[in-house]
Amino acid sequence: MVCAITLSGQTAPAAASDPPTAIAATSSVQPPPPSSPKPSSNDENEIERQEQSQRILGVIPNFGTTSRQDAPPLSGRAKFRLFYKSAFDPVELSVVGLQSAVSQGEDEFPEYGQGAAGFGKRYGATLADEVSSNFFSNYFYPVLLKEDPRYFRLGEGSIKHRLGYALLQEVDCRTDNGGRSFAWENVLGAFTAGGLSNLYYPQAERGFGLTMSRSAIAIGYGSLGGLVDEFYPDISHWLFHRRDKTMAQHQ
Repeated sequence: MVCAITLSGQTAPAAASDPPTAIAATSSVQPPPPSSPKPSSNDENEIERQEQSQRILGVIPNFGTTSRQDAPPLSGRAKFRLFYKSAFDPVELSVVGLQSAVSQGEDEFPEYGQGAAGFGKRYGATLADEVSSNFFSNYFYPVLLKEDPRYFRLGEGSIKHRLGYALLQEVDCRTDNGGRSFAWENVLGAFTAGGLSNLYYPQAERGFGLTMSRSAIAIGYGSLGGLVDEFYPDISHWLFHRRDKTMAQHQ
C-alpha cells in the first residue's frame, strides 16, 4: 500500500489523485484494430459462379481457372457443378460434333462406317471421352482424394517461371487443405477414362497399349491447356489494350 508521512510521524493514506501503477500501465494499452470481415458463403458462391462462367474470347469455356491464390477449397457440390458445366456446355458439344465430322472425313475408326449412323457412333464415342474425362478429373477423384481440380493462375513473375509453373500443374495440384500434392485427379482421371473407352471403341482400337497412349496424350494436352489458362489474360489484355490505343490515336 502506498502511504504518505505526516509531520506528526503518523501515516495517512495516499492522496486519491495518485493512480495505482497497474491501472496506469493498463490504460496505455491500445485496443487491437478490428479485423477485416471474411467474405460470406454467399459472396464466395457468387465468386465461384463468376469464375465458372469465364470464356476465352467470350466463347471457349474456361471454367476451371481462378486467379485467387488464396481461394477457399471447392465443396463437393461446386466440384460437381464444375464437371457438369465443363462437360455439357453448348460450345463443348459443338466441338465434339466438329471432331466427329473430321474423324468421319478421315475415315477414322472405319468399323463405325459412314453416313448418319457412322457420324452418330463417332459423336457418341467422342462425347463419352469428354464426359468421362471431366467426371473423373473434375469431380470423382477430386472429391475422393480431397484435391482441387482448378488451375490456380500465377499471373506474375518471369515468363520462364510461369511457363514451368503452368506445365507442372497437370501433375502438381492444390489440396483442399491448402497444401500441394501429386495431381492424382488428372493422372488417374486420364487413365480411368482411357480404360473405359475400351467399352465403346472398335475392337481394333482397344488394348493396353492404345489405352496408355491415349491417356498420355490426354495428360500432354492438359499441360498445354495450362499454358492457355496462365497466359490468355495477358494476351487478351495486350491485344485489346493495343486495339483501344490504336483507335484512340485515329480519333
